[in-house]
Amino acid sequence: MWQPPAETLSILIERWSLSVGAPFEGPEVSAAWVAPVRRADGTPAILKLGLPHMEARDEIAGLRFWNGDPTVRLLAADEELNAMLLERCTPGTHLRALPEPEQDVVVAQLLRRLWRRPVEPHPFRPLAELTTFWAAETLADEKRWPDPGLTREGLALFDELPRTTPSEVLLATDLHAGNILRAEREPWLVIDPKPFVGDPAYDATQHLFNCVERLRSNPLATIERFANLLDVDPERVRLWIFARAAAEPRDEWRDAELDLARALAHE
Repeated sequence: MWQPPAETLSILIERWSLSVGAPFEGPEVSAAWVAPVRRADGTPAILKLGLPHMEARDEIAGLRFWNGDPTVRLLAADEELNAMLLERCTPGTHLRALPEPEQDVVVAQLLRRLWRRPVEPHPFRPLAELTTFWAAETLADEKRWPDPGLTREGLALFDELPRTTPSEVLLATDLHAGNILRAEREPWLVIDPKPFVGDPAYDATQHLFNCVERLRSNPLATIERFANLLDVDPERVRLWIFARAAAEPRDEWRDAELDLARALAHE
């Protein structure tokens, strides 16, 4: 687990008058330091310090934009330190506790509430900036590609899909059952958004990749069901899933992701 500098923690504890508990551990907090805190008036909150991360750069701006609907509320922030004081979700159970078909319904309801078009001027980057960043990383790793033809098809879609979207909204981009918590203010609240402006169909992908067995065993039916819940084009979701499986940068080029891409390539 990443540990922020002690000086940074001291600054925030003093500035926001916090009592800090033991930080959370586990895979859900691998890119940030997150701990329960109490404010001077005794109210509970969450202190989060994020690692510098291209995809997560605009999390604070996104939380301000959504303003608790349906995300956790941002109580205070320091952009320079990438620090956030957040509403605490109680009991805080992850949506992962529900069966995946029930997760589908909740994720779809939340995404449809998140999808709004921000008014210019705004700080959010286009989704094409993310896919271009990924494409550059993948191209730099070309010598390790097991299936160059398949990966180049995915890279072509990284260029094409952002340009051909029928509508653009503010996306969460990383919404899955591990980033949705049971709460009191609402049944479920979104945490950890990574906002970009772009194709709503893209936002179907992260949840589906987290339903790995279902996606691999019956990809088209799984995609179609979730796309229909979202009221987005299943074909565009299929293309986004294919592009990510075929060409997203990764530490290891494994057969499982490429087999999914091959299955979707021939539909």
